[in-house]
Amino acid sequence: MRISRRYVVAAGMAAIVAGGAGVAAASGNSDSAEGPDRAITGEALQQAGDAALAETGGGTVTGTEVGDEESYYEVEVTRDDGSQVDVQLDKGFAVVGSKVDSENSGEGAG
Repeated sequence: MRISRRYVVAAGMAAIVAGGAGVAAASGNSDSAEGPDRAITGEALQQAGDAALAETGGGTVTGTEVGDEESYYEVEVTRDDGSQVDVQLDKGFAVVGSKVDSENSGEGAG
């Protein structure tokens, strides 16, 4: 039995397309609870940063995320002592929680 070249090429292309779909599904394009990180941008970044810095009493915004698993916005602040605080904000930029993220918070050293 002779297989035509056209059939072989078509079968190869179908395998490539199917493989690509599998890679897309495995790379986070599913309905999982946690998707890829998206940074806060634009005016929302300024408002979220201001709210987070007010909560921590100062520091530097070192990371942001929209759609965090714990809140609508998450802002990571590094304080002057080196500790990091994750501040959770709702859509209106109100603080809904915060926690020290760093093992070495600079507090209680002795």
